[in-house]
Amino acid sequence: MTGSDHAREMRAPYEVARVVAFVDAVVAIAMTLLILPLMESVSEVAAADEDTAQWFAGHDGQLISFVISFVIIAMFWMIHHRLFVRVDHATQGLLWTLMAWLLTIVWLPVATAISGQMPGEDPLAKTAYIGSMIATCLTSLAIRLYLRRHPTLHRIPASTITAGIAADVSTAALFTIALVVALTVPAIGYWALFIMLLAGPVQAVFARVLGTSRGRAA
Repeated sequence: MTGSDHAREMRAPYEVARVVAFVDAVVAIAMTLLILPLMESVSEVAAADEDTAQWFAGHDGQLISFVISFVIIAMFWMIHHRLFVRVDHATQGLLWTLMAWLLTIVWLPVATAISGQMPGEDPLAKTAYIGSMIATCLTSLAIRLYLRRHPTLHRIPASTITAGIAADVSTAALFTIALVVALTVPAIGYWALFIMLLAGPVQAVFARVLGTSRGRAA
């Protein structure tokens, strides 16, 4: 080990493999927690002598929220996995930024339960739900910016990090637009999230603004 390698490890004393394993465990628990409100509702329906059809009809909102949140957490985890596969060292600053990202992931099951059970016109429920996704994008952005400022911690090309920054910014912008539409046009509500289908083209625009060609973000 060279002197520079030793100095780098002293500045980044945390083992990345353990960090990644911890993140994987937390994300897995968060995804599992999404199903708990639905499981409880099955018991409530059975106790009321209602059938399966009535359960599906009475909890369609919860089911939609569950599927959307499951897919979104899975998407965020895949992005995190692609990013950290080329991170070699972790500092305390990087860990705290990552903890902020995990906080948004852990909060999402609560926001999902709120969105699925509260009245559809409840503006605070929409803010809590879609706002948590905006927070996840922003903390993901903070992680990339930290890595860009500390290139000795990873093997990620600068262009790839820039593409990832463009992806985070564009995704946060689209979630923000979805939130504004959901709040200002109650009839649309959570269907405003379908604006995320524009993520690809919008990411390409942000990539050009940031001075990089659109590529696969890490």
